[in-house]
Amino acid sequence: MLRLALAAALTLTACAGPRPDIPRTAAVTPPAGWRTPATGIAPIDARWWTAFGDPVLTDLVTRALAANPDIFTAAARVEEARAGLRLARAQRTPTLSAGAPGTAGQSVSPFGTPSDAFGAQPLLQASYDLDLFGRLRQANRAAAAQLLASEGARDTVRLAVASTVASSYIGLRALDLRLAVARQTLAARAEGLRIARRRAETGYTSNLELHQAEAEYRATEQLVPQAELAVARSENAIGVLLGANPGPIPRGLPLDRLAAPPIPAGLPADLLRRRPDLFQAEQALVAADRTLDSARAAMMPNVALTGSAGIVLSTALADPIGVFSLGGSILSPLFDGGRLRAQADVAAARRDQAAYAYQRAALTAFREVDDALAGVRRSGEQAVALAGQRDALAAALRTASNRYRAGYSGYLDQLDAQRGLLTAELTLIQARADRLTAYVALYQAFGGGWRREDVKNPSP
Repeated sequence: MLRLALAAALTLTACAGPRPDIPRTAAVTPPAGWRTPATGIAPIDARWWTAFGDPVLTDLVTRALAANPDIFTAAARVEEARAGLRLARAQRTPTLSAGAPGTAGQSVSPFGTPSDAFGAQPLLQASYDLDLFGRLRQANRAAAAQLLASEGARDTVRLAVASTVASSYIGLRALDLRLAVARQTLAARAEGLRIARRRAETGYTSNLELHQAEAEYRATEQLVPQAELAVARSENAIGVLLGANPGPIPRGLPLDRLAAPPIPAGLPADLLRRRPDLFQAEQALVAADRTLDSARAAMMPNVALTGSAGIVLSTALADPIGVFSLGGSILSPLFDGGRLRAQADVAAARRDQAAYAYQRAALTAFREVDDALAGVRRSGEQAVALAGQRDALAAALRTASNRYRAGYSGYLDQLDAQRGLLTAELTLIQARADRLTAYVALYQAFGGGWRREDVKNPSP
């Protein structure tokens, strides 16, 4: 149902064929409440990460959004696009220039007496492109769309940084739990090794059980430094996301106490319109379409108005002389070797690329939402099954240990139960982490989550 609703909600502007028919405005438009007059697109600040109920996670994401280098880079690209828009607007305004060329020479009086003469001609010139065929107007619109696309790219980076920090923190808490399980298991293996050594020394069992217990202890011992290394690497990766040097990361709630956010029974498909990457692809398509119109308009005649005014000052003249001129020019390309036609073809090809990129962005949005929903559901089912397996193996280990101490069974039965329990515990930790990570992916797939007023009847 959700896939059908999503497919019906977004109308893809790209279609099959060598030249897709592109409308003047793209079909996918964020809701009016998502935009702001100042920037055109609201930043991702829904604070969806607070739904996990961990203040430390909230603080980490907040710090990352304030200091991540990738966000600064994306913000600089927005400023570049804003400057490009100012440049495009300046092309449509009249240009005004001034100059004062000077001359020096000799003049001859009526009596034949030469004398030095100095002169200057202050001049003010103005020109204006009428832009009858919309070349500059379309370029201005393309720059405006490019600015909105850059803002969408910035918000895409912000959303990705927040999601990566949340996923990395969940992974870090899972590694902490794996390390704790490894240490607990190592302590249990040490106790088993002590019992096996005592039984071997008293001659109650052979050295085979002693060597088996020692091998199992060493196998578990190597899990501790392995988990510690993974923890250190995860902390360093989170430090980079925070724009800080590698170092320890504070901890909050353990993995099993992180809240699983409730998912509404029916998520509205309009939430996909809040995805900043879709908005970016839409505006890139609009910019490419306007650039194509500008390239086609460049093949038409260019009409410009020019004017100048000034005075002539010279020692050879009794009074200054005023000069002015007013005129126009029409410049039309007659032969350029196909340059303008090639530029228009390049713009058309880029417009087609933007159309297909927009189509791919929409299809990717469908897939990511469906993957995230399936991940939440299936990883939850897997965690429930693994929890049951873990409980059963724990009971089997207790029985095997009691029988081994009483002499009713061999060490191999206890060893198998220990191995099975360790594997089940580590797999259960990973399944719980995967489920929480799937929630993060779902929030990211919907462009930053949803508000309570967006949906009804939320269900866990």
